[in-house]
Amino acid sequence: MLAVQLTAWGESPVVREIPEPAFTGKQLLIKVGAAGLCRSDLGVMDSPAGRFDYPLPLTLGHEVAGVVIDAGPEGDRSLIGESVVVHGIWPCQACRNCRRGRQNYCLELVPRQDGRLSPMGNGLGHHGGLAELMVVPSADVLVPTGALPAEQAAPLADAGLTAYHAIRLHNDLIDSDTVAVVVGIGGLGHLAVQILRALGVRRIVAVDTREQAHALAIESGAQGCHLTLEGAARDIATLGGADLIFDFVGAPPTIGPAPGLLAPGGRIVVVGSAGGRLTVGKDLGFPSGWQVGAPFWGTTDDLRNVVAMAQAGTLHAEVTRFGFSEVPDAYRQLRSGSFAGRGVLVPGL
Repeated sequence: MLAVQLTAWGESPVVREIPEPAFTGKQLLIKVGAAGLCRSDLGVMDSPAGRFDYPLPLTLGHEVAGVVIDAGPEGDRSLIGESVVVHGIWPCQACRNCRRGRQNYCLELVPRQDGRLSPMGNGLGHHGGLAELMVVPSADVLVPTGALPAEQAAPLADAGLTAYHAIRLHNDLIDSDTVAVVVGIGGLGHLAVQILRALGVRRIVAVDTREQAHALAIESGAQGCHLTLEGAARDIATLGGADLIFDFVGAPPTIGPAPGLLAPGGRIVVVGSAGGRLTVGKDLGFPSGWQVGAPFWGTTDDLRNVVAMAQAGTLHAEVTRFGFSEVPDAYRQLRSGSFAGRGVLVPGL
């Protein structure tokens, strides 16, 4: 079968023909219908040897949707023929966080004592879905998608899920009076705007340095889109300051100005990891009651809710479709920010 694999650290992935995967026990075999391309993939492939405890070659792809076509001897054969999306975190299912339903904070999926990052899920230590077939450990990591097209379902596994989880943690501040700022209208940000709108938020200010992303921000439900946070400051101040700032970039130019744009009791939610730093303290003049959070991915229940939103038509991913031969160039385009929304591999395209 064809697969997109990272074969050496610090190098671009390659499209290769590899053997079809074997499966056993509770494992299930998925025929991939679509798989998203994420900036996190760039972080993995750019890393020096030793940062990740991932065996190479590694098939990339942690946003995967497809159809269950076979099962190991202990697997759930009732799922064969079912369309599914794969939860990209493969947790232990036994630690206290997993028992709480917080699989994204599984205590077994933490950095090793030497600082190296252990395998976490498909495309992140275990072979992922940028391939024609993929094996998952059990039915526990699958969410049925029904008639939802695979290219719409795949981005929900990370872009939709991460955005939803980041927003859901702040439900107490989300209503028709909320002033929300969404920084970065890419794969995650354009879905975050749609989720906020679906939850009743009407005052959404978007920020993206790429002018081609501004139309997508407005289409998704933002009132307006600015090139920088400084450029958005007047609009935010006119609205009484921001209750919630969702930063899907996390760079110094986006994190630095954020505290000065908060309303009292406002919160900064840092999702992106582009090297920004924020010094916090009670004596730095921040608005009273400020909070800063850094959520990670999302739970299986969050994924079910995101799928339900997409099935109801309130959440729609803007996708650019690629075939196998186009994936290396698609990653170059992703790096340069030259397409809006989410890039998606569609096998057979």
